[in-house]
Amino acid sequence: MKESLLKVGITQGDINGIGYEIIIKTLMDSRVLEFCTPIIYGSPKVAAYHRKALNIENFSLNNINTPKEAVSKRVNIINCLCDTVKVELGKESIISGESAFKAVDIATEHLKRNEIDVLVTAPVNKHSIYANKLDYAGHSEYLAERFNSDRTMTILVGDALKVGVVSGHVPMSKLGEMITKEVILNKLRILNSSLGYDFSIRKPKIAVLGLNPHMGDKGMWGNEEANEIIPAIEKAREEGIMAIGPFSADGFFASGGFSKFDAVLAMYHDQGMISFKTLEGNKGVVFTAGLPRVRTSPAHGTAYEVVGEGIANEEGFRNALYLAIDIYKNRKLNREISKAPLQHYEIDMTNPNE
Repeated sequence: MKESLLKVGITQGDINGIGYEIIIKTLMDSRVLEFCTPIIYGSPKVAAYHRKALNIENFSLNNINTPKEAVSKRVNIINCLCDTVKVELGKESIISGESAFKAVDIATEHLKRNEIDVLVTAPVNKHSIYANKLDYAGHSEYLAERFNSDRTMTILVGDALKVGVVSGHVPMSKLGEMITKEVILNKLRILNSSLGYDFSIRKPKIAVLGLNPHMGDKGMWGNEEANEIIPAIEKAREEGIMAIGPFSADGFFASGGFSKFDAVLAMYHDQGMISFKTLEGNKGVVFTAGLPRVRTSPAHGTAYEVVGEGIANEEGFRNALYLAIDIYKNRKLNREISKAPLQHYEIDMTNPNE
């Protein structure tokens, strides 16, 4: 019996950004339709506007009302907006934020009801989508609440590097209260579990970065390494997690030390993101680990400055789509393995000739 294709929910992102360009460019490759059935959550009208602005003619959408109506080998779209919505290329606006949120909200509900298998989100402007609407710092925080999950974290995924972040989207002024033994240990547990369950890495090796310049220089520039980070690493190792460090971030990345590890745990957003983007460019992917469903996104923003010029690079979005499918399949395989592990046999070595 032929296995049915996964239904991949795709949110439009900011309608004034490059979301539709990278979505269309990715889905124009017919090979993608061999792996999944894409369902865009957005607006046929907005999609047509972007398609015209980009002079793309050989691309069509199949309008549907529910995921059940999705047709394989076609790019499907569910209209989430009213027809009066206005597109202003390259501009942040209340309308663009509300439009992005509506798509995410509807797609998330379908994801919760298992009507779609995975979710891939196009870039949004965090200020317009969340700051003026709801108290969320980003997609990950919103999804964590919708799925009632308090064990989530952002993992940046690239060809050469995977980076988890302890503090995520928090102001630097509040960073100190986040860097505690308990929080770091919790993130190490989530990261270790995800590397095994989502990426099928056996006994992953995790590098842990320090917080202060020069690792605090024995308390001269801070005590978080000695008081919080090292105790968290020691406790994690007692639990069987192969956490090593802490390492000073500048020397760690400059020396190529990251290549010896399956993942890196950074202490704060920019410490992980700057290093990741420097090494991976715009082809990297954001994955929200710890959710019961799979969500990925390209690790770049709305790129207002190049909207409508046809030069946006879709590689990050394409990688996000494929990674979502891979993680879904890894989870399925690992669930099957855990349900039916290999039978264990005791061997009597007292008489090996029998």
